[in-house]
Parts: sequence; structure tokens; C-alpha cells
Amino acid sequence: MNHPLYGTGVALVTPFTEDEQVDYSGLEKLIHYVSEDVDYLVVMGTTGESATIDFNDRRKILSFVQNHNPAGLPVVFGHGGNNTRDLIEEFDTLDLSNVEAVLSISPYYNKPSQEGIFQHFTAFADACPVPVILYNVPGRTASNILPQTTIRLSQHRNIAGIKEAAGSLEQALQIQHGVNEDFLLISGDDMLTLPFYSIGGAGVISVLANAFPRVFRNIREGFEKGDISAAKKAAASLTEINPLMYEESNPVGLKALLEMKHICGPTVRLPLVEATESLKSRLKSAYDRI
Repeated sequence: MNHPLYGTGVALVTPFTEDEQVDYSGLEKLIHYVSEDVDYLVVMGTTGESATIDFNDRRKILSFVQNHNPAGLPVVFGHGGNNTRDLIEEFDTLDLSNVEAVLSISPYYNKPSQEGIFQHFTAFADACPVPVILYNVPGRTASNILPQTTIRLSQHRNIAGIKEAAGSLEQALQIQHGVNEDFLLISGDDMLTLPFYSIGGAGVISVLANAFPRVFRNIREGFEKGDISAAKKAAASLTEINPLMYEESNPVGLKALLEMKHICGPTVRLPLVEATESLKSRLKSAYDRI
């Protein structure tokens, strides 16, 4: 597939100073660290703690990433929520002129029906000035975008793909079977990256690519060269550390890991708290074995 969003998208963390202000120097360091090995940058996803960053700061962070993007990588911006009208009105004050696509989470808390999800994304995509990537993550939203709903939405001229994080390869196969070949099926689970490639998926929007971008490059290159052994070896290197990313909620473990790598600090905003000493110790042990 020849598409700017094929391969590895890194769901960038938002580094904070100890007083919880945005650490732009840390963010710049992170961008430089990942840029050689990833294919695009995802700004203000869940990993970026978008839930505790106000709209004005989200715009500033987007602008900063666009202006400190040494490799000129495509940028995807996270813009989603559970108030359809507000999301659409916010397009009036968002500069998306240099954004490849908007990543939009399925409405949470409201628990809409499948028809409600369909109508929400239809209205959102009608209003969005750039292509939309749906984001299905039932573990956070308490509802699942069923394959038939995704397939319906894939017919919209402005819906380009889905970040599928239901954790079900069977569901991914159903989607892939029912959509056009240019629709992007993107893994939202790092450990399903290689299986998604194998069924014709477009890669991954990754958490761990913040810390291990080269691993995801090796998975992609191994698959594309037909060297499945190399791709499996790269993917398997993350099996011990991956669950630790979520044990105390994302991006708590990831930020602790990035501190170990001297990229940015471990600070997160409430209601998240920094990693416990127990988690840090196990992260260090797992990291040393990669």
C-alpha cells in the first residue's frame, strides 16, 4: 500500500515539567528521537493525555509539532469526544492545513447505539476539512464499533480508515473483508502489529514506538521483505514490557520508561499519578532485556 499513513504512527506522549506545564523541549527531543524510524506522528491521542489538556493547549502542541518536525513526517491530530456539536464547532478555530488526517475516538460515556455512532461520525466527517480516521477502543469508551458499522462508515468520502483497538483479530478480519482496499485498517494494539500487516492492514498507531521506534521499523521491514522470522523476533522483543505500559494506565509506564532513556520526565497530570517504584523496577528489568 502506498499511503502516507502506512507503517508506524507514533502516538506521541506530551512531556510535562514537574509543575505539570507542557515541556516543549522534551517534546522536541522526543520528536527527534523517533523521526528516523517512524512513518508519521500522532498528536493528542490518548497517549498524549488529551483528556487533561485544554483545547487551546492542544492547538499549541499541534502547532509546535508541525514546526519542529525535522523529517517532515505526516501529522495526525487527535480530535474526538462525546459531544458531536462541540467537536464540529471547534473546527472553526483549528488550523488543520498541514494535517494529514484527524483521529477521532468513538463517543465515550454516552454509550450510543451503533446507529448513534454511525450518525456521530457521519456528521463529524461531513464537517472535517481533512480525512478522518475512526478510533475504536472499547476498553476506554464502553462501546464497540461493530464491523458492520465500520464498513458502513468506510463508504463515506471523508473517512479514510480506522485505528482498531478492540483486541480482536477476528473483528479486524471482518472489517478488512468488507472495506475497499484503500481503506486503512490500523492496529491500535502494539502486539497485533505483525498480524495486522499479515491480513492487509496498514500498520499501527503505537504506544511503544515512543521508546522503541526501531523495533517497529524492523517489524515492517521484515514483513515487507518476506523475512517473517526477523519480523517475529522484533515483535517478540516487546512481549514482556508491553503489559507494563498499561498496568497503571497509559502513559504512566511509558513516561517512566522514557525517563530511563533520558528523553523526558515521568510527570503525568491528575487523575493519573507517576509510576510506583514496583512498576519502575520491573520496567527497568524488562528494558534491560530488550
